[in-house]
Amino acid sequence: MAWATPNYRPEEVNSAARKLATMEFPVTERDSLHSLEILNNWRSSHAYPLNTFQITLRNKARKIEQEVIVAQRSKRLESIHKKLVSKPTMRMTQMQDIAGCRAIFENLKNVYKLAAEYKNSRFDHKFRNEKDYIENPKPDGYRCYHLVYEYRGTRTETQPYSGLRVEVKIRTKLQHAWATAVEAVGIFTKQALKSNQGSQDWLRFFALMGSAIAAIERTPSVPGTPSEKQDLIDEIKSLAQQLHVREMLQAYNATITTLGSAKDEKYFIIEMNPEHHKVTVRRYKAKQSEEANRVYTELESKIPEDSATQVVLVSVENINALKRAYPNYFLDTNTFSQIVERVLKGRIPDPIINK
Repeated sequence: MAWATPNYRPEEVNSAARKLATMEFPVTERDSLHSLEILNNWRSSHAYPLNTFQITLRNKARKIEQEVIVAQRSKRLESIHKKLVSKPTMRMTQMQDIAGCRAIFENLKNVYKLAAEYKNSRFDHKFRNEKDYIENPKPDGYRCYHLVYEYRGTRTETQPYSGLRVEVKIRTKLQHAWATAVEAVGIFTKQALKSNQGSQDWLRFFALMGSAIAAIERTPSVPGTPSEKQDLIDEIKSLAQQLHVREMLQAYNATITTLGSAKDEKYFIIEMNPEHHKVTVRRYKAKQSEEANRVYTELESKIPEDSATQVVLVSVENINALKRAYPNYFLDTNTFSQIVERVLKGRIPDPIINK
């Protein structure tokens, strides 16, 4: 396999990123397409360092827990664009999560065992920084342990990759189930929930569920969530009912199953009626994109204001990206649904509040 190498100077990459941040996505103008080509080369060049880190991660993690799940991913161009828009001063060459790999453990103590193994053992690559979002959760509910390294090429053929950054994420299955659910709901509701943008109700629900999972794992609560167990459960119950969380998660799973059989179709309109447990899928080929958008607009306009019915237009690319990012999607979303049920039944410990 021929690995991509960086073809552009860092200043060209950063200039292309600044230009892309001012454009709508997907990009169509010729000048901006060149910027996209530069950024795509930069992103693709992380594949070799990422593969190297993934192999190391797999070897280290399996010595700690045999059934650990290890995965890798390159950041999607659309996600890169959103990040550049939301952080205008960020330089592309300093973005730490272009390439990332993760280990998902059953047991929380193994997360810290692996982090210690990285920090205390000899490693060829330069350590940049770490973030413990388990002991210090983000306000949106995100919890995970991050390690960022800078690749160092020790041979002539690997020298071009020196300086490229790779992010190693270490988390538990419960933390990963939360992240999977955020990604899935974000895709189906067309909201950047993982970037803390979109419906305040969904954002609040996931922040609260972050605290519920933290309570189960006996780690500190998410900032800004109730310190009393019953208050936390009551607020989750209220939002779960209001958002039809159970029904929506079931509908998303059913939809993914249906779209898994796609052949020539590129676009799908999914009409979900959680109150009647009904999901309708309309399929369209690539050349029918105009018709798909017309029908989507028409269906959306007919939804009564107080209805829980949801109509979504998704593409095969969106679904495949979700599957690539979360290979155990069905297991993860089922796990999250089980956690929600556990919370609704009040079966969680008291929250732990960071002093």
